[in-house]
Amino acid sequence: MPANDPFLPADETARTLARDLIRDARFAALGVLAQGAPFVTRIALVRGPDGVPLTLVSDLAPHTAALRADPRCSVLVGEPGEKGDPLTHPRLTLQARAAFVARDGAEYAALRDHYLAQQPKAQLYIDFADFHLVRLMPEAGHLNGGFGRAWRLTAADLGQP
Repeated sequence: MPANDPFLPADETARTLARDLIRDARFAALGVLAQGAPFVTRIALVRGPDGVPLTLVSDLAPHTAALRADPRCSVLVGEPGEKGDPLTHPRLTLQARAAFVARDGAEYAALRDHYLAQQPKAQLYIDFADFHLVRLMPEAGHLNGGFGRAWRLTAADLGQP
């Protein structure tokens, strides 16, 4: 690391905070490349049983076509607190790769049930043919833990092989 690098070395504090932010997220900002330009939208999100963020997308949404064309994406989790400067509250940006879960795959039923346990209103539409579960496989992360506390995280720091 360069001497003037503002990022702290990843440690257990950072790894725990990152896992907590993913665990507590019920929605997130998703960034994709759509028609060659950045596109950001809000998605519902749950922490999958293995810690990997999981979402449900519709073919009607522009981000679904973008993820199919280029699975690289970015996910922002962490919400500002009720008081104080919003930029002093922890947030995590993940660089990830979208992996669509096949409906006829071995893991689909368990992931569907897990998703619905945390997002029960999705019961209304999760089985529509144009909706798909997507695992957002973290490849790297940038954790801002508040003023003066920032870490770069690897996939391993985020619990991924």
